[in-house]
Amino acid sequence: MNTSVAFIAQVTAILMGFFTRVVFTRTLSEGYVGINGLFTDILNILSLSELGVGTAITYALYGPIARNDIKKQQILMRMFRTFYRMTAGFVLVAGLCLIPFLDILMKDRPDVDHLIMIYILYLTNSVVSYLLIYKKTLVDAHQMNYITVMYHNGFLVLQDICQIVVLLLTGNFILFLIVAVVCTISGNICMSRKADKLFPYMKEPCKDKLPQNEYHDIFRNVKAMLMHKIGNVVVNNTDNLLISSFVGVVTAGIYSNYFLIIGSVRQILEQVMQGVAASVGNLGVTEETEKIGHIFDRLFFIGYWLAGLAGICLLELLNPFVELAFGKRYLFPREIVLILCINFFINGMRQAVLIFKESMGLFWYDRYKAIAEAMLNLVISILLVMHFGVVGVFVGTFCSTMLTSVWVEPYVIYKYRFKKSVSKFLVKYTGYVGTMAAVWGITEYCCRFVYGQTIYMLVSKLLICLTVPNILLWFVYRNTVEWRELWNLLKRIIKKTFVQKRFQ
Repeated sequence: MNTSVAFIAQVTAILMGFFTRVVFTRTLSEGYVGINGLFTDILNILSLSELGVGTAITYALYGPIARNDIKKQQILMRMFRTFYRMTAGFVLVAGLCLIPFLDILMKDRPDVDHLIMIYILYLTNSVVSYLLIYKKTLVDAHQMNYITVMYHNGFLVLQDICQIVVLLLTGNFILFLIVAVVCTISGNICMSRKADKLFPYMKEPCKDKLPQNEYHDIFRNVKAMLMHKIGNVVVNNTDNLLISSFVGVVTAGIYSNYFLIIGSVRQILEQVMQGVAASVGNLGVTEETEKIGHIFDRLFFIGYWLAGLAGICLLELLNPFVELAFGKRYLFPREIVLILCINFFINGMRQAVLIFKESMGLFWYDRYKAIAEAMLNLVISILLVMHFGVVGVFVGTFCSTMLTSVWVEPYVIYKYRFKKSVSKFLVKYTGYVGTMAAVWGITEYCCRFVYGQTIYMLVSKLLICLTVPNILLWFVYRNTVEWRELWNLLKRIIKKTFVQKRFQ
């Protein structure tokens, strides 16, 4: 029940965030839309200073929690608190040092007043997000992720409501950003107090230190996560910078609208998949390899089906939706939408792999993969954007992912956790992709017969995208073990939902 409420909170926050973006785009000029995407990406790059230490600490907490070792939890959280305070200080200093270089990052600087003040407010919101929020890691590690989701998204909804009111009444962008800072601080304080109530021993004094070997293991994982963080940030948070620098800030703003929609869908899917992350971490401590491998296969199949279905819907519905919400001037050509949706699908298929790899602490073994992916992404994207424009940036992302993450990440899991060859998995992966490509093609063919007004096209294509792919995938996989277990899981969820409603 708690998980269902958390999921509803997540979806509500996403919908409110989208509605806020519509009001934002309709109320303010294209320049504001562009700098919003640019400044957000700049500060996401500065989040490299966090080093991915949250993931490493979360993994380190699984063992002490399973053993009910309170002292070890206290030590780890004290380390975490110190590190996040240092991170907040570094982000503040580094962010201020970037101010003289903002003009270099903007081709055709937009006519926006108080640009420096706007940037400082973005920076402030980023800095305060590191304060107190470290405690949510302990809540997540105790398999109570629904609590952090509800708190986080509850304050996001409050923020969206206040920002919409500000935009409609004043159209003041600076006041819009101040609301975000206030809500971020308030949310962190409330989350911190909730964590203190759940785990009062966190407020007890603790002067003990970790044994040297355990400290070495954590520091080793942090070093590995730094490399992963670099790769992730470069691949996912430099697109707006490249578009802004080589094409223009306004085009970066157009992309930020697409990124918002695609990112919202990705968040929902990740919420579904991440619900099992803490459980997977505990499995790595308590269960046998064979059972873990069985769960991995099923979770990968679920992620593949969901990512494929969502990717098809995005391909057919993105442009009609963007036109309806933001206007025709914010549309990308079809080829750009296609590569965006392919990248979405490829990353969606990675979710099960990433969950297992991170939850089991396998950070070290593919650390150089992240650096290679980042370098390939930058080099290929820069070369292509100079010759092909915006589409080159996203093709660069696709190439770097296919050349590294797609095969290296499962290789690490199979070699170091399952102790078997990854070849069968890669054959299965290839078959999955081929099947989904055929399903995409058939759905695309069906959608070509839909004409008319935008709203009619949106509704008609949505119905096609929800029925045709599911029927085709069911026909292909109806006799497989993966489908039978997925169907049994769906029946249990439906039964549980109806039983809960009946007795409420």
